[in-house]
Amino acid sequence: MIVVADAGPLVALAAVGHFDLLRHVFGEIVVAPQVWEEVVVRGAGRPGAQEASRAAWVKVVGLRDQSLLRVWRGTHRLGSGEAATILLAKELAAAVALIDERRARRLAKTEGVPVSGSIAVLESGYRRGELKDLRRVYAGLLAAGIRVGLPVLNQSLTDFGLPPL
Repeated sequence: MIVVADAGPLVALAAVGHFDLLRHVFGEIVVAPQVWEEVVVRGAGRPGAQEASRAAWVKVVGLRDQSLLRVWRGTHRLGSGEAATILLAKELAAAVALIDERRARRLAKTEGVPVSGSIAVLESGYRRGELKDLRRVYAGLLAAGIRVGLPVLNQSLTDFGLPPL
């Protein structure tokens, strides 16, 4: 199964100490060079940089058609990482693209790319028993400044029969 990840989920999961859930849930993750640059190079010293650089199961794969990336960035007003993630997921016929940003998620779905994100990975970890306190992890996301809507987190908690934040 091919899973292509954008920067958002890598950073969010690292920020709450659960970067390895990606490996446990998916095995291997593919990122575009633009995402690697954003997380590891420009993001040095921030959540996700060290985790991604040390993870042998995170593979960097470039786009075959770089010109399409430039077109998409202008047309769809996305960052290079988000656009590259969607295009790479299409090129590789990925099973899923891990994207948290709303506009990029909508475009990916429009382009026929299955989408998931940080919350779904955390929910999977909770279902598998790898996360014991989902509420604490969600509170950690908010405390770390990860942009996620409180209604989304509370709906997830409610779905598990847990009290909202």
